[in-house]
Formats: sequence, C-alpha cells, structure tokens
Amino acid sequence: MEFSFGGPIANSAYAHVRGVLQPAILNHSVRVWLLADHMGRREGVDGLEREALAVACLFHDAGTADLYDGSQRFEVEGADAAHAFLSGHDWPAPLVQKVWEAVALHTSPGIAERMGVLPKLVRLGVMADFGTTNLAGTGGDEDMAELLKDLPRMDIEAVLSDVVVSQALRSPGKAPSSSWPGGLLAAHLANPGHTGVNPAF
Repeated sequence: MEFSFGGPIANSAYAHVRGVLQPAILNHSVRVWLLADHMGRREGVDGLEREALAVACLFHDAGTADLYDGSQRFEVEGADAAHAFLSGHDWPAPLVQKVWEAVALHTSPGIAERMGVLPKLVRLGVMADFGTTNLAGTGGDEDMAELLKDLPRMDIEAVLSDVVVSQALRSPGKAPSSSWPGGLLAAHLANPGHTGVNPAF
C-alpha cells in the first residue's frame, strides 16, 4: 500500500528507509507515523512541521540498519542519519534540530514528552504502536484501524530487540547500563537462551 507522508522530502525519506530497514521495522516506522500524525493533526500540526514529523517517525529506528550501525546508541545513530538526510534540503535549522531530538529521545520516557511537539508525538506514536492503538474518542478510529491492518507487525517486538541486542553484543558502548538498549542487553545476558520478545522490551 502506498502512503503520502506530507511532502516530497518526507516521501523521499520513506524511499530511503525502505531500502535499508528490515521489513518489520519499516512497517513499525510507518505505523508510528500514522499514529503520530493522527495525534498531531488534532494539535494543529501542519505544513513543514507535519512533514518533519514524518521524517522523524521514518528515521526513528534507522540506527538499527546496517548502514547506520555506528559506535553510538541506535537512537543517536538514527538521529544523526536523519540530520544528514535533511542537510541537503533548505529546512530551517531549528526544525532539523527538532527532528534530531525526536529521533534521539524516542526511548526516553518523561523527557521526550517535554521537549516540544515533534519529540512528544514520536514518543507517543511509538508508545501507541507498542502499547495500544485504541484511539477511542479521537475521531477516525475505524479508518486508522484499517490503515494499520495493511502494515503487519511481523513480530516487531522480537525483531527490534534482537537487532538492538546484536549491535550491543558487537559494541557494548552502544548500550549504556541506564539506557533502553542497556536494559535489553542486560536481560539477554541474564538469560542468553531466551527466545522471542526480550523480557526487558
């Protein structure tokens, strides 16, 4: 199914991440965009800010891709990838910085929600996809449910945690003990024979 992400740069971002992300992570990223956009439109997010939200959602797990498997936490690698992608476009620097923050902070509960509209919406979109997609009372619930059904989950919880742990095993510096990747790594090391969703997910 084809989606429009609010503008040509965001559509180009989708074409890019589609070529580097695992299918389960790509589907998750698009679901996060649909959920974040749904919430954002209720808050009046439109125009270039809406397109920036799409770029942030699409890149929020880009650090799991082999292309962006650097020495930093996957969240920071993804944020740097989004910043590099946007560097060739004539966007206001503060908006590019907000995209960076939205990606870098999406696993930081209680912080992302207070860093402005884009970090908050990406965080809430991620939470909605992993927690609940029940948008009762917000309008458009049935349409949203239909859109999400076209993007199968494909065991995203297991796929994402496995990638993050695999990166951390190769480069422990990517998983500081107080971070979400660090929690996943610690749970894996405590029970290396465990299969399925990481208990720290």
